[in-house]
Amino acid sequence: MSAEMREAAPLDGPVATVRRAVLWVPDWPVVAAAAEAGLGAEASTAVLHGRGLVAVSAVARAAGVRRGMRRRAAQRVCPDLVVLGYDEGRDAREFEAVAAAAERVVAGVEISRPGLLMIPADGAARFHGSEEALAEALVDAVAEAGGEAQVGAADGLLAAVMAARLSVMVPRGGSADFLSPLPVDSLVHAAMERGRRVESEELAGVLGRLGLHTLGQLAALPAGDVLARFGPLGAWARRMALGQDVAPPVLRRAEEDIAVEQAFEDPAERVEQLAWAARDAAERLDEALLAAGVRCGKVRIIASTVEGGRLERVWRTDVVTRSGAFASHMADRVRWQLEGWLSGTADGPTPAPLISLALVAEDVVALGDEQSYLWGGSSGGDAKARRALERLQGLLGIDGVLAVSEQGGRSPRDRVHALAWGQEGEAPRRIEHPWPGHVPDPAPATVLPVPAPVQVLDAGGSPVSVDRRLAISASPTWVRLPADPRDAIARAAHRHPSSGHVGRFEGPVWERARPVDAWAGPWPVSERWWAPDADRRAYMQLALRAPDGEPGMAVLVAFAGGLWRLEALYD
Repeated sequence: MSAEMREAAPLDGPVATVRRAVLWVPDWPVVAAAAEAGLGAEASTAVLHGRGLVAVSAVARAAGVRRGMRRRAAQRVCPDLVVLGYDEGRDAREFEAVAAAAERVVAGVEISRPGLLMIPADGAARFHGSEEALAEALVDAVAEAGGEAQVGAADGLLAAVMAARLSVMVPRGGSADFLSPLPVDSLVHAAMERGRRVESEELAGVLGRLGLHTLGQLAALPAGDVLARFGPLGAWARRMALGQDVAPPVLRRAEEDIAVEQAFEDPAERVEQLAWAARDAAERLDEALLAAGVRCGKVRIIASTVEGGRLERVWRTDVVTRSGAFASHMADRVRWQLEGWLSGTADGPTPAPLISLALVAEDVVALGDEQSYLWGGSSGGDAKARRALERLQGLLGIDGVLAVSEQGGRSPRDRVHALAWGQEGEAPRRIEHPWPGHVPDPAPATVLPVPAPVQVLDAGGSPVSVDRRLAISASPTWVRLPADPRDAIARAAHRHPSSGHVGRFEGPVWERARPVDAWAGPWPVSERWWAPDADRRAYMQLALRAPDGEPGMAVLVAFAGGLWRLEALYD
């Protein structure tokens, strides 16, 4: 069992949940972008990132614009739509005014991401008399600062975020029931980073295709089955669906906070002067955490001014287990926070020049006790793999190392989308589109780069064929494969144009025929039927009996032009 599996295994034990109040500003990227552009709330606005819209104003939504739309499609629906660029730094700078307003009501607010604040609910609710009174005070404070916000409270991370989005106070112990009817794509709201949101969206899509449409259906699955099928990401999603926090309680000693501080030779009043200091401080904090064998759950940013003032803000970090990413993650957030302070976006005068910067790591835990996040454990394996791939790419060229994702298509090969590793781009064929005639699931584990010859025979040893009406000449009884099908894969890859070694294929060395235990199909695929180069194939799945003492195997074969080809292997 791997370290990640061991960390995530105790999924059904007692789990402590934290009572949280969450302040959420709807459509915050649009609000921040519109404020910077000088647009009012009545304007139809949207924020574009890459090729799709990531946030849409309420006015634009009323006109039919939706997240994920392309620019042209959105402007066809709403011709007066103003499309603004995505800028995470701007979102963080502008959000400082909201955080400062909330902090006048309750101390200890934490920025989870621009647009979302986490607030410890118990003490604050007792001080204000009730959670409802706390919510009212927070909403009023943000309104006085010129914004709109919604507040909710619940046990557990996802439940608290969804409670804020619905402006409700979930009773103690009622988070699981509250979450149960919500759609499974609500998981994305518990992910605090863009990369994690993408992973959560992909997982929600897979769960939906499997027939799991609500969080209650996901929570009802056995913990071990979810972990075996989806790994740590699935374990995290199931915990969220149950209204729990990310990890079970760990009995450990309290670790001391770790701090780094930087004093400036000359007072700094411009962000450009502080950009290098933000990165240097974040890197030194990361090194100090690694040297101590610990990680942290949040970082307190403290700046001192020449007038003796002290500025503080807490940012929660969800990258504690992502080796190599913490320094970059925190450097951005420190820079954004400094920009927010120095630009005077918070209510009040612009702060005096800064003379020092300190970062304090809080919620410190030993690496062995650390919770398992979406990106796995903290062994540094991901960083080592990334460096190895970058080295290989330097030796082989940009296209020498490819990353594979799924796209729409009818055959397993068509559904593979390969890009140079490190590049981003959307697949040309959308998975959600209908693909009539596609090969049914399950998907094969290994797809040959180039199909290899295979012989499909009837009981008498004659070749089996498929006519235009999809009638097979006889039931497939025997299959003769290359002596080593996986060696055929290597041969096919060697002669693939991308390998740079295109040459004459020597032909397979046939093994003795294997009996067919079961078969399914044929499934016809006819693409570009109107063109001279039309592609007409018929696919079949074959379960083959193993020779004595060897494991059986299942294969996907295709019949075209009077010949059978080995397309893929199933595990």
